[in-house]
Amino acid sequence: MTAPETPAPRIDSSVPHSARVWNWALGGKDHFEADERLGRHLERHYPQAINVARASRTFLRAVVTHLAAEQGVRQFLDIGTGLPTADNTHEVAQRVAPDSRIVYVDNDPLVLVHARALLTTHPEGATDYVEADVRDPDTVLEQAARTLDFDRPVALMLLSMLGHIVPDEAALLVREYTKRLPSGSFLATCDSIAAPEMIKLNEDYAASGAVPYHCRTEEQLAATAEGLEILPPGVVPLNEWRTETPGEFTYQWGLLARKP
Repeated sequence: MTAPETPAPRIDSSVPHSARVWNWALGGKDHFEADERLGRHLERHYPQAINVARASRTFLRAVVTHLAAEQGVRQFLDIGTGLPTADNTHEVAQRVAPDSRIVYVDNDPLVLVHARALLTTHPEGATDYVEADVRDPDTVLEQAARTLDFDRPVALMLLSMLGHIVPDEAALLVREYTKRLPSGSFLATCDSIAAPEMIKLNEDYAASGAVPYHCRTEEQLAATAEGLEILPPGVVPLNEWRTETPGEFTYQWGLLARKP
């Protein structure tokens, strides 16, 4: 599949952007000087920020592998996907199950520029990209239905992105998505926990001109899965998710939940 024809997006390279700072933190090349400058500031003053980015990518690999290999999931809706780096959702899923179908959703103009990189796919499966805002579930689900069959289980991926929405609104928004998914679908989500260190980090992040990011408590993160069954090990730091050898503690927490 190919990305739809759209006018060339306008990108302000002078203001840091979360997707580009994240790309820098993960060792990518799709960022500007302002993004690297903020990334290095965070790395120097808040080294846990880089740990958060890497933990989130490790969680993505673990949760997608688990869903594809152990839960038999073959459809993934990845919203707020960000810029392509290593081990994107379709790459992880199709390594396990080549017939997996993945739809990426984002409204970032730089992600749109790189959408074709996200559209590489195993010939047995499918990968598509939807340009839309997470706050518009009608458009997201309508466009995703070009590739996904919503009569079959879907894994909804909302990784390290709901913090751009205030917690109560984010929980309501996620429920709007999950109520439209069929029984047997999954929700995977993670975000920065509201520890004093992360609150201060995100205050500095917003002061740089970047879009503010809201940390959440464990209870606020769990609220996104209301009406779903949160699977073991529950709402935990990502370094403790389904592993017998927890690595370095991370302020990024997450969960995997199943719709009954």
